[in-house]
Amino acid sequence: MTIISIIITILYLLLIGSFVFGFDKVKTFKLEELPSKTKFSIIIPFRNEAENLPALLKSIKALKYPKDLFEIIFVDDDSDDDSVEIIKKTLDNQSNVSVLKNKRQSNSPKKDAITTAIGHAKNEWIITTDADCVLPNYWLDSFDEYIQKNDVNCIAAPVTYLEKNHFLSRFQLLDILSLQGATMGGFGINKPFLCNGANFAYQKTLFYELNGFEGNTNTASGDDIFLLEKAIKKHLKHVHYLKCDYTIVKTHSQLTWESLLSQRVRWAAKTSVYNNWFGKVTGLIVLLNNALIIALLVLLIVGVFNLKVFLYITIIKFNIDFFLIYKSALFFNQKGVLRSFIVGFLVYPFFSVYVAFISVFSSYKWKGRTFKK
Repeated sequence: MTIISIIITILYLLLIGSFVFGFDKVKTFKLEELPSKTKFSIIIPFRNEAENLPALLKSIKALKYPKDLFEIIFVDDDSDDDSVEIIKKTLDNQSNVSVLKNKRQSNSPKKDAITTAIGHAKNEWIITTDADCVLPNYWLDSFDEYIQKNDVNCIAAPVTYLEKNHFLSRFQLLDILSLQGATMGGFGINKPFLCNGANFAYQKTLFYELNGFEGNTNTASGDDIFLLEKAIKKHLKHVHYLKCDYTIVKTHSQLTWESLLSQRVRWAAKTSVYNNWFGKVTGLIVLLNNALIIALLVLLIVGVFNLKVFLYITIIKFNIDFFLIYKSALFFNQKGVLRSFIVGFLVYPFFSVYVAFISVFSSYKWKGRTFKK
């Protein structure tokens, strides 16, 4: 057991260490106030988001980009609250805003919504985000300047949570900072495997070249990662990460542990159908390492494992995890969350292993609907 534990720990150290190295390889992009050129179609699917839409709409109105260079396409996925009325009332005087009804064709409402919107999009560059997000003022300016200066057809960009002063929120913030660190690190070592649909851009011609979400519509989630996988398979050199603090989209964390578990089970349910071998290996090593900590703790309690070896393994994991999250927190200007790192570190192995176990056997609920794996 000791030898197996050491092997898993070394693999984990090398993996997370490569993300730490790759994080710095992705250079921070600086704006130069170039004249705006790129035309965007922003796609925002929504379902019963009346509570979150006011903050999003306020941030849309505050965008600094010329209004004649972008359109916003909201796609209503069968809302039964006041979401549509809120959008129309708030943005009624803007000619570049439209609201469409989702055309359901598959088991994935969000993929259907994006496909519906792209069919109506007037512009070549598509950007997707979510209805519970807040957009930065120079969001589109950042994408525009990056596109002008780089040969790209697909761009992943940063997402984090709005900070709230309770442990559940800080736990989720630590989690997303680790995911963003791994995302940037993957791009930095030329092994991209993660992105977030709340801040994801690509050319419309690329979407159709890749046949959209064809082949992935039986899985409810994954509109972002499945498309990324297709893009890197055909155009690896033209798929980039936009590491720019003017591009950071913020969203809301889950309000309860129940909703958090449902969200994470939804995320985990799609991993078995990933096509990216590096993403699968990464997920496996991370899961094995977290399961290892729990298993060794149990063996230690019953007196059949060496305390010193357990401490060494735990300290190695603690330090490499902290190093990656620290770098991410520094970029997102959210270092305050690190005060919860120790407690989060202790909770996370149990949380992640439970989610992985449940996702194999259980369906999940999201936006008032039940989905099978």
